[in-house]
Amino acid sequence: MRWSVDDRLTGLVEQYTGGLRLPPMRRARSLRASEEVPDVAEAVSAEVRRLLAGAGGDGGGAPIAVGVGSRGIAGIALIVRTVVAELAAAGFAPFVVPAMGSHGGATAPGQAEVLAGYGITEEYLGVPIRATMDTVVIGEVGGVPVHLDRNVAEAGRALLVARIKPHTDFHGPIESGAAKMAAIGLGKRAGAQAIHRLGVPGLRDVMPRIGRYIAARVLLGALTVVENEFDRTGVVRALRPEEIGAAGESELLELARAGLPRLPAGDLDVLVVDRMGKDVSGVGLDPNVTGRWLVNGVPEPPGRQIRSLAVLSLSEASHGNAIGVGLADFVPARLVEQVDVEQSYVNVLTAGWAGLGRGRLPMVLPTDRDAVTTAVMASGRHDRPRIVWIRDTLHTRVCAVSEALWPEIGADAELELFGPAFPLPFDDTGRLAGFTDAEDRHETYARTT
Repeated sequence: MRWSVDDRLTGLVEQYTGGLRLPPMRRARSLRASEEVPDVAEAVSAEVRRLLAGAGGDGGGAPIAVGVGSRGIAGIALIVRTVVAELAAAGFAPFVVPAMGSHGGATAPGQAEVLAGYGITEEYLGVPIRATMDTVVIGEVGGVPVHLDRNVAEAGRALLVARIKPHTDFHGPIESGAAKMAAIGLGKRAGAQAIHRLGVPGLRDVMPRIGRYIAARVLLGALTVVENEFDRTGVVRALRPEEIGAAGESELLELARAGLPRLPAGDLDVLVVDRMGKDVSGVGLDPNVTGRWLVNGVPEPPGRQIRSLAVLSLSEASHGNAIGVGLADFVPARLVEQVDVEQSYVNVLTAGWAGLGRGRLPMVLPTDRDAVTTAVMASGRHDRPRIVWIRDTLHTRVCAVSEALWPEIGADAELELFGPAFPLPFDDTGRLAGFTDAEDRHETYARTT
């Protein structure tokens, strides 16, 4: 969207933050070990074969839809291609469908574009991608109509490729995973709205029931992935239909909860996040990492407090969808200029009243420097602020921390400081270098001095 920067705002920021000196930073990294699958394609093949063997017989040329969502799963294109290849080898005629509710602007081309952004194309997969927003109502659960993607309904059989992880709106035995992809992803916009209009109880209580209903009638199963703390594949497991939305999925959710990315310290004065986006989290900034939820009717959880949160950009893979920007306190004008209002509003309105606050604009300031310095001033801690700078809430293994945190990090056996101290690298226009770029530059500096 277009955003006009008022020169008076620049003067206001200078007046408010005048004299503020940002503290030096150092990089920190986690030393924690984390389970990782050594050969993802091999693991996927083995699990799909196990699932097919349990189902009995071959496909006999029957069509089968492979549902793929909008989340940024590590190696997702390779995973989907491997699933498709195994189904084809077993005699099925696979095709891919977007299973992402209202994402992609709630249009068929938009959802296909989301998949293409992850490298999931007909050319790469060798099978058709059939995107539609049309649904068929196949039943009712608790008074809620069960919507199913028309292409899936016509094929009569589907297999999902899903990541299991804690949800960003609620906690329960079934959160974000195969059941949610069945109920909301394959339900398209109509199915997503029917569940979301019930608020958190709809997601926590009704969604798993609808997921089980669809699994029992349509699904061959689900190829599920649990990622570790470092955004890598930690577990690959195929779920049978009776395990979806049930104990088998709950077991994987607990593994995913234990492997959530973590910030390197407790309470913070300022968290600076390079980018937010749908490929990072369903709401752009994962509340399970920041401790900020902003769900109407649900109290904020106890624990970490972040006084000020500045987010600097929107990921390209979000396609302009800025749901969750309301979780930030300060953003620069460049982030707002990346926002596609229609894409964002479709997602916010589909999510319903419980998440309306997540779609509101925070304070918009001219530059990255303005957003960061104002966040520090607003925190009330000007002398030795506790600042953490991360790429996004999915990538926290390496971050940068301000001087006030160095003793705390140094005393933690699971963390280490490394590299020289450096100032936050703003350029002449006030833009902060992306964390990856800054990381490379400082590493080069360390090797040559």
